Amino acid sequence: MSLDYATLDLLRQNHPAWRLLNSPHAPLVASFLQRVFIAPNVRVMAQADLAEALEDELFALRERLGAEAFPKPALDYLNDWAATDKGWLRKFYIQGSDEPHFDLTPSTEKATAWLGTLTERNFVGTESRLLTLFELLKQMSEGRETDPEARIADLHKRRDEIDAEIARILAGDIPLLDDTALKDRFQQFIQLARELLADFREVEHNFRGLDRRVRERIALWEGSKGALLEKIMGERDAIADSDQGRSFRAFWDFLMSSSRQEELSSLLERVLALPPIAELGPDARTRRVHYDWLEAGEHTQRTVAQLSQQLRRFLDDQAWLENRRIMDILHSIEAKALALRASQPPGIITDIADTAADIELPMERPLHTPTVKPLIADIELESGDADMDAAALYSQIVIDTAQLGRHIRHALQDRSQVTLHELCKMQPLQHGLAELVAYLQLAGDSFKTVVDEETIDIIAWIRTGNDGLEQAKQARLPRVIFMR
Repeated sequence: MSLDYATLDLLRQNHPAWRLLNSPHAPLVASFLQRVFIAPNVRVMAQADLAEALEDELFALRERLGAEAFPKPALDYLNDWAATDKGWLRKFYIQGSDEPHFDLTPSTEKATAWLGTLTERNFVGTESRLLTLFELLKQMSEGRETDPEARIADLHKRRDEIDAEIARILAGDIPLLDDTALKDRFQQFIQLARELLADFREVEHNFRGLDRRVRERIALWEGSKGALLEKIMGERDAIADSDQGRSFRAFWDFLMSSSRQEELSSLLERVLALPPIAELGPDARTRRVHYDWLEAGEHTQRTVAQLSQQLRRFLDDQAWLENRRIMDILHSIEAKALALRASQPPGIITDIADTAADIELPMERPLHTPTVKPLIADIELESGDADMDAAALYSQIVIDTAQLGRHIRHALQDRSQVTLHELCKMQPLQHGLAELVAYLQLAGDSFKTVVDEETIDIIAWIRTGNDGLEQAKQARLPRVIFMR
């Protein structure tokens, strides 16, 4: 991109990152969003939680700067930051929830990262970057080499170098990296790891842009459905087949390998234990940075799958002809909305009145039917060894085992082990015994666990009965410990 006057002036007027840096509230916005979203690698936060965190931040600032410093409530600031003229937050609704959620935009993360580079660095390494550049050039050159003899000659050369290095080590000449070289490479590793987390949010944003352009084409289409389907069939996989989609898929396949995860964990443990690296005081999350990559990549993967599913759902619509008039009206509304997106008219655009009142007649309610008292036979019970699937115990309630697994991995990021009792304290049971059984199922199938038979834990939860009253329930079981 050419940084001429016209381009920079256009960026100054329209780019959210530049607007953030130019805002009088930039210290509040950047510091708060960095602490809440970027530092803990949080991708989505509910409106109530984010507003509560911002209200605490504003309370501390008002105590120090005065009540006039930030007079508006926290929710008003959040809505203002998510408005079109700001674009620092993305406000949206997740599937199955009527509560607004917020996420950081890539522009805000870029501005915050640039602010972090303004501080003076005590150590600036250049050797590792030069070596990385050379390695990238070699990979590009060798990866596009079509001459078999040239590639075989290069492999023979590398084999000779490896044999020479083995001979030197056997002779007692073991070259080691000095402290400066270690710090240089570790600094570059930390920078690339943070940039990779930021790239996930921008890749997800670009995926939404691709999906939006396809939807705009659908909204403005004026021809027949057959022609539209023919056009969309060639583009419905545009997200997965784009350069970013192929690159992300290759990264995801590499990181999802269990052997790669174990190798990353082992390398991080060895590197962080080196005395020169320990002197730098690295962040505690560095030890679990690959799990942060997994969590961010999983969120992006769900977004891409949801966008593709929504496009395919349109292609599976079988009521086009029956609802042609309704579809034409909806397309007209969408086309007008797109035309007005850049310049919205002032005031109220349209009103929708209630269509009918909800009326419930007393006689429509059924009479009470007493339950049949069961007859209990006086027989002796015998123990059996029935082979039953534990999943049947909670089949009547939808338990999100993936969410429970993420909760366990998140708890193990900063500790080596965590008990089931501690997990239930950090995130109370929502579905009672069924959710507890799901935890035990995960303990046996997906995680390393140890059972302490000597110690008994009491896990409690609140259950709402058929009469609407809350009842306290608890379960006693040997201590279950999840381990990394």
